[in-house]
Amino acid sequence: MAGEKAEKKDTKEKKPKAKKADAPAAAKKGKEKTKKPEKGRPHCSQHPVLVRGIGRYCSAMYSRKALYKRKYSAAKSKVEKRKNEEVLATVTKPVGGDKNGGTQVVKLCKMLRYYPTNDVPRKLLSHGKKPFSQHERKLCASITPGTILIILTGRHRGKRVVFLKHRSSGLLLVTGPLSLNRVPLRRTHQKFVIATSTKIDISKVKIPKHLTDAYFKKKKLWKPRHQEGEIFDTEKEKYEITEQCKTDQKAVDTQVLSKIKAVPQLRGYMRSVFALTNELYPHKLVF
Repeated sequence: MAGEKAEKKDTKEKKPKAKKADAPAAAKKGKEKTKKPEKGRPHCSQHPVLVRGIGRYCSAMYSRKALYKRKYSAAKSKVEKRKNEEVLATVTKPVGGDKNGGTQVVKLCKMLRYYPTNDVPRKLLSHGKKPFSQHERKLCASITPGTILIILTGRHRGKRVVFLKHRSSGLLLVTGPLSLNRVPLRRTHQKFVIATSTKIDISKVKIPKHLTDAYFKKKKLWKPRHQEGEIFDTEKEKYEITEQCKTDQKAVDTQVLSKIKAVPQLRGYMRSVFALTNELYPHKLVF
């Protein structure tokens, strides 16, 4: 037992010696730990940038660094180089023959021999933009086939019509019908129309395919030329409704009228004219 106690004492005595030997190494490790920057603190410059290219102390730093004494020359672009180059208007060429002088001055850019009397219009580059005729025509979400619209402009303003189809030009094909409110098959713009909440089902109504924008295009009337002795006898050509228009109007109206008669009190609603009276405000109305 005595021998074991002596061994334990020796081990206790050796421990502080090992600590003394490792003391300088531990001190070095502590120094290295202190040198490392703390996380969460990013490096910020002493000259913060307010806007891109403009610093907070730009005027002070400009004078401190004496930048006004330095001269900077930016690289010249191709356009600036071309401006500085002298463009030659003429070139001297050798000419054979004893009596021709040996050389001849020739213009590089020759003048045109013919100039048009009228200005010819040129098409400008559109940079990928389409003309108005090729723009996509969008329809208002409240306007669907069978919706009853109120026309706001023109000779039929205030009248209620039935929307039939959206044309390729962006215009709306509508009808009165003609027997109810004297509005024929015509086209209107969706800007000059109020869409109401009343609708009829026209899914089974057959609309002729030839009712296109070209169908409604106005025809030029013939104007007679005045001749001697026939100044007061000649008459201008008057517009007359063709038989084709009458048959198309009748074919569409008969189908639409049957749908209107199916809904009670809708015939009287279609015949009535929309107008504002005293103490009737459009922003408070529900169409």
